[in-house]
This record gives sequence, C-alpha cells and structure tokens, in this order.
Amino acid sequence: MFLYGSDIYKSDLSTAISSVTDIDKLRGSSVLITGATGLIGSFITDMLAEYSRESGAGITVYATGRSLKRLEERFCGCPDDTVRLIEYDVNTPADFGFDADFIIHAAGNAYPAAFTGDPVGTVMSNITGTANLLSYAKNRGAKRFVFVSSGEVYGKAPETVTAFKEDYSGYVDPTLPRSCYPSSKRAAETLCAAYRAQYGVDTVIVRPCHTYGPNATGSDNRANVQFVNNALAGRDIVMNSPGLQLRSYCYIADCASAILSVMLKGAGGEAYNIANPDATVTIAGFAREVAAYTGKKVIFSVPDDAAKAQQTFIPHAVLDSSKLCSLGWTGKYTVEKGVSHTIDVLRGTEK
Repeated sequence: MFLYGSDIYKSDLSTAISSVTDIDKLRGSSVLITGATGLIGSFITDMLAEYSRESGAGITVYATGRSLKRLEERFCGCPDDTVRLIEYDVNTPADFGFDADFIIHAAGNAYPAAFTGDPVGTVMSNITGTANLLSYAKNRGAKRFVFVSSGEVYGKAPETVTAFKEDYSGYVDPTLPRSCYPSSKRAAETLCAAYRAQYGVDTVIVRPCHTYGPNATGSDNRANVQFVNNALAGRDIVMNSPGLQLRSYCYIADCASAILSVMLKGAGGEAYNIANPDATVTIAGFAREVAAYTGKKVIFSVPDDAAKAQQTFIPHAVLDSSKLCSLGWTGKYTVEKGVSHTIDVLRGTEK
C-alpha cells in the first residue's frame, strides 16, 4: 500500500496517536474494527498498529471487511504483525472464535452513490449489522462498543440553529429513499441505547462530520473526494450547486484520534460529535482550497437528475464539538493543512 511509503502519512499517524487522550489504556488490549478498508476504519487500524509498534503496547487489531482480497491489498506493507485480517460481512452473525476488549463498528455504506444505488442494503447494514455486533459484544463481554454514526442524524434544521449539539434532533423525511442513511443511523443509535439498558453493554456513539483524507476508497464519490480526484487528474472542479452550505470538515487524522479519545474517555451511553472547530467552511470554500493548492479552477454548473438524487437535503451542517473537546482532545488540522496533506500524499510529494 502506497501510504506506508509516505513520510507525511507516517507523520499524520504519529500526530493522531499523540492526540488521543489516555491512549496508554489500550496497552495489552484487543480491538475489533469493522469496515477496516474504509476511510475511518483503515486509518484507525494503521494508528493502532503504529502505536503498538512504537511503544511495545502489545495491541491486537482484528481488522474486518467484506473482502479478504481488499483487506490484503489495503494493508499490504503494514509494518507490524499487530493486525489480523478477517473476512466478515456485518449482515451475518458475528461468530468469531475470540474475545475483543473494544469494538469499533465503522462498517456500512457511507457515500451518496451507495445511498441511491442500494438504499435497502444501506438500511440493513446499519441496523442488522449493528445488532449482530452488539450481540457479539454482549456474549463476549466486551469492555466498550463504539458505534460510528454520522452527523447526518441531525437532519434538517431551521437557519436559527447555527450548530448541532448532541441533544438536537432535526427533521428527516422517512419517505425519501435518500433518508436510508440518516434514518438507519438513528435507529442503530437507539439499538445501542437499548442494548446498554437491557443487557448492560457499554456503548458510546460518535458522529463524524464531513471527513476526508488520502486513504479514501476508490468507490467513495462524496463531493470532497471528487474535488481532490478531479484536481489530481488535471481537471477543473465542477460543482453542481453554489456550494454555500456551511459544513464541519475533519481531516482523517483528527477524526481517528477523536474517535479513540471518546472510546477511552467518553461517558458510556452518550453521543459525541466528531469535528474540529477550526475546520468549518462552505462546500465551495473547500473546493477552492483544493483548487488553489493544485492550480485549478472551480466551475459551477446546473446538476442533472442523477446528481440531484445524491445531494443531501441538509442546508447546513456544523457540529458543535465542545463536548468532545471537554475530554481533552484538540484538533490539529485546519482545512488548508488537511487538504495539502491529502494532495501531497496522493501525489507522492513530500514537503
């Protein structure tokens, strides 16, 4: 995997490790990660492997994904034997022959093309998949179950709501196919709460904002990924809307360190926004950052029906991260820094 040859990526791993509050609590533990080939799961896997190698922490990481081949390709060259690769589809019962101290459930469709192309699969993987992993956590006595939800659970809010706090709940139209993602994430969060109340499973929920980085998968068609891919291919960035929606963005190194901080220090049964308060910008602003760094232009066009179907109904999505920061976590990457690291790693340019 080309990432392991990048000094910038290695530096990002080190920065993320140093940003995790109480990371020494992981010494000698085992961590099961679903969706380990995805943006969030793969970086956390790399983080834990690097931390275990550097510190001799003796961590065992069980990295799971639907395809063993994709797992082997993603972690080929991972410089440690900490990571155990396991082919596993979360829609099937979690019948592993081992215990895991911590479970980070990061699997599931998380990009617009999947929401429109497979809305049923999106719903089922979020609900059935979460139920299967929670049952495993209950039966095996896991110390903590971390559910990776989404900032999309907040739904649509009036303009008077400038930032979403964890206790806010906006409107999601359950009759729209595009609601397959936020509605099923909401249901899965409630399932976590139910397992905690009924079976005593220690659950905690994280809600990432718009996360990006050089380890995004090839199938990811989120807007920020398309901006980067187009610019790297020598094309101008074409936007299908004015891009005036204000968004919380989070570079993957910040997102991963925040999730592990919540896992180790967050209050059980609660939800935490995952966002860097210093990385809030409009969609057009993010596109301009990418364009400026690559010497390209941002062009605005009228979207076709396919593009409209994939657009989120949320006009603005700024996450209040004060609860996360109260754990002692601090973000390290502005949008400018995150964009430059993403592009330099993908270019193979070390600065």
